[in-house]
Amino acid sequence: MPVVTPAAWEEPVPVRFQLVIDCADPDRLAWFWSAALGYEPASPPAGFATWNDFYRDLGLPDEYLVDGADRISDPDGHGPDIWFRVEPDAKTVKNRLHLDIHASGERTDPLETRRKRVDAEANRLAGLGATITGALSEEGLAVGMKDPEGNEFDIN
Repeated sequence: MPVVTPAAWEEPVPVRFQLVIDCADPDRLAWFWSAALGYEPASPPAGFATWNDFYRDLGLPDEYLVDGADRISDPDGHGPDIWFRVEPDAKTVKNRLHLDIHASGERTDPLETRRKRVDAEANRLAGLGATITGALSEEGLAVGMKDPEGNEFDIN
């Protein structure tokens, strides 16, 4: 295994990435997470009328093609693109990676105001199909949740 020296960290290299979430119903999760994150459906690459046209050009098998949305992006271009990839196998274990949605505001805001913001966001997302799994702190500033397919995330 290569040894990473401090000098390797002196010249940061900008890296772009996308987050890929395996799921049974990409359209459902794309719309849920668009609403949760303030994202919007991603436009297909230049030269392609649809994402499926792009996927076919890449040689992806038909089982990866979906009707509806399967990619979302941050309209301001700050956050990563997210691709909801068809995966027929059901989720069976706890996620090793999850999203935290920061809804409470600044740490200098009054605690009760921050708590109300977290509760309001958790209730909004529950109305969109998420499940509230419980409070994660005694202060009430973190709520555990699952998206419509059971993927864990937190509101804090």
